[in-house]
Amino acid sequence: MEFEKYESSSADEVKKLFTSVFTDSEGQDEGELIGNLVFEMQETTKPDDIFGFIAKNEKNIIGCVFFTRMEFENKINAFILSPAAIATQHQKQGVGQKLIEFGINYLKKKNVKLLFTYGDPSFYSKIGFKYISENIAKAPLKLTYPEGWLAQSLVSENVEPITGNSTCVSALNNQKYW
Repeated sequence: MEFEKYESSSADEVKKLFTSVFTDSEGQDEGELIGNLVFEMQETTKPDDIFGFIAKNEKNIIGCVFFTRMEFENKINAFILSPAAIATQHQKQGVGQKLIEFGINYLKKKNVKLLFTYGDPSFYSKIGFKYISENIAKAPLKLTYPEGWLAQSLVSENVEPITGNSTCVSALNNQKYW
């Protein structure tokens, strides 16, 4: 298995991957929603504000994760991991963890200081994310699942409180994802 930086030439294959994975786990509507989110993120986000990484098994893409910029009033270099997908037949084999770790190591080299995600704490805690309250860092929109608001510092042991509001890239700036 190989891990590499996402290239836009893989856009169609990546959209199909996300659509398929989320359809399998959450149903067709969710599959289409997340597939379209991935496409919109790629089309509307400035290159410095998005990083994608893929896992390949021979020539097929079997996993993908995106990190997009989050902005805070204090200007900390922060990104949010969202979304991530591993082909259904390759799940529960450590591919997702290894792919995300690959992405995190890349982001460390780019001087990213803080990462967020909004998802399953039992999975994301395996790769260093910890629950944070919005007293530590405010989410861009109202959280429907506050237990899923997670973060990790790439420069220290703990996430220090960040005052003020946050914003995310336009593709994620929709309540239906939060």
